[in-house]
Amino acid sequence: MNLFSKQTKTDEKIIELDTELDTPAENRKPENQLVEIIRFSVIALLIVIPIRMFVAQPFIVSGASMEKTFHTGEYLIIDQVSYHVNPPVRGDVIVFHYPKDPSKYFIKRVIGLPGETIIIEGSKVTIQNKDNPNGFVLNEPYIKSMLDDNSMSEKLGNHEYFVMGDNRDESSDSRSWGVLQEGGIVGRAFVRLFPPSTIGTMPGAIDPSIISGSI
Repeated sequence: MNLFSKQTKTDEKIIELDTELDTPAENRKPENQLVEIIRFSVIALLIVIPIRMFVAQPFIVSGASMEKTFHTGEYLIIDQVSYHVNPPVRGDVIVFHYPKDPSKYFIKRVIGLPGETIIIEGSKVTIQNKDNPNGFVLNEPYIKSMLDDNSMSEKLGNHEYFVMGDNRDESSDSRSWGVLQEGGIVGRAFVRLFPPSTIGTMPGAIDPSIISGSI
């Protein structure tokens, strides 16, 4: 299971503007200082909260289900805007509300798209869709491990996705709890900030043409 814990602490650097330039800060009346603190706190909240709710959110990875791509303790920024313009594509790394408990956040990779049929036989994943009625086998260079004891088939409806962890043998994903509804998706992994040696944008991203074997 790859559970995310949401980071709520936000560091703000507030620059105080004061017209009384000849009055040292320590000589101001306590009530005036309190008013200033309240004023700037309100402004900060008005700026920060919309960004956190609608644009980007920080998360910390917890669990082994996405190894070797992500590891416990890594700090990610999730893009919450892009999927309002374009839907997820195969291979995207996404964060979503766990369908069995929406208060929890999971991170997985998109494997199957709406309208497709996913067939798993051992460690082989085959996708059938309108362009490939006979199916094609996914090329998945990001996988850490996947035992040969898997066998299932899943037909996806509209607005449904099939997701799996990169460390398949340690992942609780669509194989066990079912399909992911589009409405449960929070966003995609956009920036990895920690540890410093792994800093970069679009962590874990892979060209859809590579995973589909079309190049």
